[in-house]
Amino acid sequence: MNPREKDRLLRAFRAAVDAVDPARLVASALRVEGDAVVLDIEGVRAAIPLSSLWKIHLVGAGKAGRAMGEAALAALGKRVAEGVIAVPRGAEGPSGPVRFAAAGHPVPDIYSLAATREILSLLERAGEGDLVVALVSGGGSAMLSAPAAGIKMEEKAETFRLLLRAGADIASFNAVRKHLSEVKGGLLARAAQPATVWALLLSDVPGDDPSVIASGPFSPDPTTYADAIGVLERFGIFYAVPSAVRRHLAEGAAGTLPETPKPDDPAFLGTTFALLGTNRTAMDAAAMRTARERNAAPTAIVLLPGFLLGEARECARSFCARLRKAAETLSPGHAVVMIAGGETTVNVRGSGKGGRNQEFALAAAVELAGEGAMAVLAAGTDGIDGPTDAAGAYVDGTTVARASSIGLDPGAHLSRNDAYPFFEALGDLVVTGATGTNVADLAIGWARRPSKPATPG
Repeated sequence: MNPREKDRLLRAFRAAVDAVDPARLVASALRVEGDAVVLDIEGVRAAIPLSSLWKIHLVGAGKAGRAMGEAALAALGKRVAEGVIAVPRGAEGPSGPVRFAAAGHPVPDIYSLAATREILSLLERAGEGDLVVALVSGGGSAMLSAPAAGIKMEEKAETFRLLLRAGADIASFNAVRKHLSEVKGGLLARAAQPATVWALLLSDVPGDDPSVIASGPFSPDPTTYADAIGVLERFGIFYAVPSAVRRHLAEGAAGTLPETPKPDDPAFLGTTFALLGTNRTAMDAAAMRTARERNAAPTAIVLLPGFLLGEARECARSFCARLRKAAETLSPGHAVVMIAGGETTVNVRGSGKGGRNQEFALAAAVELAGEGAMAVLAAGTDGIDGPTDAAGAYVDGTTVARASSIGLDPGAHLSRNDAYPFFEALGDLVVTGATGTNVADLAIGWARRPSKPATPG
């Protein structure tokens, strides 16, 4: 293992996470300025005179909900009348007029339902002259969950478990979620009428589409019931999901049930969206931290936004190939740092312990075996990779040899989806603890082209 390069990649990752700190991002965008409440960030500016403002309500959901909510409270102070924000377990509790309500993730549960019912009730009380500040971040799809009429909570949860095991991407997940829900796909914007809505979004999805972030509870929905059926068929689970789910989707596709609101729906006339931070924000911060490194070989920086997509192990192989090819074009002694963003998936074949970033790293370790000047770190910006306490893992050209020396077989661990104990034994897990933010994942690779050997004299 090369401790110097491991530390370098860890510093870059930490800089990425710091750049998407939700409290700082909310504080920079939301404030009271003179006699008005102001939203101002990257070309989005809205202002409401305090004299015409009756009440301010805070609602929201997601992994960054606690930090975003506390920052909004600090910015708006006593002007906030009430609020409910669904947050991960461990972040719950009251803060002034706002209740942070625990909710399930990645699979919604009865606590998600209870929090969502509270939010719906609050929005239905909001009236003309009120401002709803909606704080939405990754993980909100599971935490903000109320099944459509005729569908039980456990039936919806079973559908999502099947999608998880099938390796469905977030866009596919959301197409189904929106059409099994009372709140997603713009339905909360409809519930908030006639209040003004400012939706502050922290994106964990490729393309940063507001309709995809947390399944777009305040955004127009471009997907349909027919799209949701197509997702289940494409992943081969249409006949595996509960019959009530199939029946509901079929009725919707036949026009018996109303569709989710589309862009021309009047529910969105009073809604303003502000994108606070994205995966690219984190990537750029990692690149800047790398560029500032002292005592490093001259380093090229390559950014691959959206590259982390599809099956984790296949994506890792492709990433390593790109990293190797980039190194081959360098001058001797020079280095390259490659930073990819996005979110992969895992088709679960075994019963091991791990997450998509650890699986990515384990596949990368196999690809880099024996390489003298290459390393990769893969980690989630939320600090949580799968059902583990790790954000991801680090590998380099020595990983496989070090594992073999203590009796670990990387291929066997891959086949069991069992990356966590592999990296735990090597001391190469990346453990940050829950970061309070979430803009998906980063893979950071380093490679150096060796200097030319000395010419014999």
